[in-house]
Amino acid sequence: MPKLWNDTIEAHRREVRDAILDTTAALVGTQGLRAVTMSQIAEQTGIGRATLYKYFPDVDAILRAWHEREITAHLRQLADIRDRTDEPGQRLDAVLHAYALIAHQTRRHHDPELVTFLHRDEHLAHAQRQLHDLVRQLLAEGAETGDLRADVAPDELASYCLHALTAASNLPTQAAVRRLVTVTLAGLRP
Repeated sequence: MPKLWNDTIEAHRREVRDAILDTTAALVGTQGLRAVTMSQIAEQTGIGRATLYKYFPDVDAILRAWHEREITAHLRQLADIRDRTDEPGQRLDAVLHAYALIAHQTRRHHDPELVTFLHRDEHLAHAQRQLHDLVRQLLAEGAETGDLRADVAPDELASYCLHALTAASNLPTQAAVRRLVTVTLAGLRP
């Protein structure tokens, strides 16, 4: 087959897959986790049920794929933010602020039952390791330059930061999230 044809088919498959993921997330957001059916998803997406089943075996698989896509996008966003400057302190500050805002927005917009369901998957553990490594690396760079404390291992400080900032998910405003990040960063200074 010509390359253009293959590219067109792949683009179409991605569009259909993304439509399935987005539609399912929207339906779960309005109806709840256990109320959504494959028939509803097919109807709302505008595809046949047989086509839907070619992509995913059930609603749970769709939600896991949607969650994996969201996590991947968040990690990419944090890496992009990290790469915007060369100064270690600014990089850490920007990444921690972005992470806390993501935690704040994500938890506030999702049903607790959905969050519980999605947070038992293996891909989440892998993403958490990637996030931990990203923060640990920034902390190590900051310790090397003297901007951040060097008396505690960067690995331990990364755990401290990430655990402290999970509290952002329960805060009422973005201003409160910024204050939490400021307090967390203060614990990192030498």
